[in-house]
Amino acid sequence: MPVRRAALLMILALTPAAPADDFRDLFDGKSLDGWVIDGPKADKAGQPVWTVRDGMIVASGKVFGFLRFDRQKFADFALRVEYRFAPAATPKERGNSGLGIRTGVFDPKKSQLTRPSYAAYEIQLLDDAGKPPDAHGTGSLYRYAAPTANPVKPAPEWNAVEVECVGPRIKVTVNGRLVLDADQTKLEDVKGKPKGAPAPKDKPLSGYVALQSHSGRVEFRKVQVREIKAPAPASPPAGP
Repeated sequence: MPVRRAALLMILALTPAAPADDFRDLFDGKSLDGWVIDGPKADKAGQPVWTVRDGMIVASGKVFGFLRFDRQKFADFALRVEYRFAPAATPKERGNSGLGIRTGVFDPKKSQLTRPSYAAYEIQLLDDAGKPPDAHGTGSLYRYAAPTANPVKPAPEWNAVEVECVGPRIKVTVNGRLVLDADQTKLEDVKGKPKGAPAPKDKPLSGYVALQSHSGRVEFRKVQVREIKAPAPASPPAGP
């Protein structure tokens, strides 16, 4: 085989997965069309947990639950979200949210077993600016893998997070800085997980994306996704 042709074939073989399309909006800025609430829809005072205001999705943070994009499951994709927390009056009220990736339907009756952090993965979002990174902080694969840095901005500033999933590899970027690059087949399991929850290597490679309401008001003004597909097999170059 001519050297030039062999080199070309090698380049094609090493070409990484390519995006199928640009990012597209999952939130239309006006409604929760396409989204479903997994968990309580109202708090103890009867106020809605999830609303749309001024072009943002707003989670009250007074009830634990999720807002899940129900129209499509995603396998290899990039998820881009912009969010901010309301300033906390006390440490106990500090913002706590997250992004569910490749997850299923959260069922409050089976709470822990169906949470993204056990059934699949949760990317943790906290109002924890200035704190050392750990497996429970912003940008972590919650419980399983700590980020390498914590570039998050304090409430009420806006933050941007991007999560890229390709096969078992998960990357997290916070405010433009890559803070996590993990292979789920190499992660250690966690103690105390509910019976029946899968080990990291067995977690699904396809599922829904979701936003979390946990504690503290959180607002999302952008939720976008880009599907990633492997390049089509290349035809061999014409002979000399």
